[in-house]
Amino acid sequence: MSGPLAGFKVIDMTSVISGPLSTMILADQGAEVIKVENPNGGDFTRALSNRRGGFSASFLNNNRSKRSIAVDTKKSEGMEIVKKLLSTADVFIQNMRPGVVERIGLGEEEVRKIAPEIIFVSISGFGHEGPYSQRPVYDPLVQALSGLTTIQGGSDEARPKLVRTIVPDKLTGVMAAQAITAALLSRERTGKGQHIKLSMLDAVVSFLWHSDMGSQTFVGGEFPQQEAQSFIDLIYETSDGYITVAVNTDKQWTNLTTALKRPEWLKDDRFLTPALRHKNINDRLSMTQEVLLSKPAKEWLNILDAADVPCAPVLKRKDVIHHPQIEANSTIKEYAHKQAGVLRQAAPAAKFSGTPAVITRGAPMLGEFSKEALTRLGYDNHTIDSLIKDGIIITAEQLPEET
Repeated sequence: MSGPLAGFKVIDMTSVISGPLSTMILADQGAEVIKVENPNGGDFTRALSNRRGGFSASFLNNNRSKRSIAVDTKKSEGMEIVKKLLSTADVFIQNMRPGVVERIGLGEEEVRKIAPEIIFVSISGFGHEGPYSQRPVYDPLVQALSGLTTIQGGSDEARPKLVRTIVPDKLTGVMAAQAITAALLSRERTGKGQHIKLSMLDAVVSFLWHSDMGSQTFVGGEFPQQEAQSFIDLIYETSDGYITVAVNTDKQWTNLTTALKRPEWLKDDRFLTPALRHKNINDRLSMTQEVLLSKPAKEWLNILDAADVPCAPVLKRKDVIHHPQIEANSTIKEYAHKQAGVLRQAAPAAKFSGTPAVITRGAPMLGEFSKEALTRLGYDNHTIDSLIKDGIIITAEQLPEET
């Protein structure tokens, strides 16, 4: 492995999206990630729809570059295997409900007996304390509790709306990967491991505060955001499709009036300053929309770009794949997966000049690494065969072929 995290080992007992995404980022960046799964089906997302070759798209898109070992931790022999893995690891990450990891015998106190300086990571839905700590978590619950649905609705008085992608899960995954890297750096300097606790709720509230919670920033000066700045978004319809246009500065406003051939807007009392244009945003956006309906999207994009007005086409999913900007930066990669065929995925987003992040392998079959992992831990073939026979571990060879 050539990535910046080469040489670090991560034991991953997470499932669904938040945890698996975080460890996939680490794996793409060179860490050895061993995904420990329940022999009875493994990660829940393995069973989701949109499938090929025994894999769901969801599992493939959050578990590449990892190895899988399927072990029954309810059996003492299985727990012993996991503890031996942990004794060789730099990071242990799990996203069980608070208290569960302690009940199964893998709490921080127990793990530190065998790996004193390990980075112990606990991802939860709502945090380890408080009235929601023991509740099951799903993305809509976090969106609602964090205020994200109100922000998406447009104002405190409008009907709340869900963001149509699982922001809490994915954001938490990215934050967890960053936190783990920071903890590893700290350990390199101090020699001490630590416990990282990260909740999906905390991740989203932190994320929102940078741009959407200004009304609650000044203590004693809070105010309700009862009216949206505008319920009109910046997606404009043209004669044959949609584009977006973003104008903020005086120069950009002047350029827009030139591109749209509306010089009279520069003298309109409603639009003389940025503050006035903001105050009269509905009028400004409606007038812009009326003009943009007159020509096709491609023609407008050429006109606006020539006038140095920030603009972009609104792409459908299929159009993103081959857009020149995407292709120029190799944003999307295709590679062959042994079971699922040729896959298309987003490449690691961060480009490292000296230690490039790479997709080392496709997502693993359940138990694909079980035998090799036990061999590395010192188990002989006879013991491994006995563990397989007793159902303590399973291997990929035991899985039924999916048609």
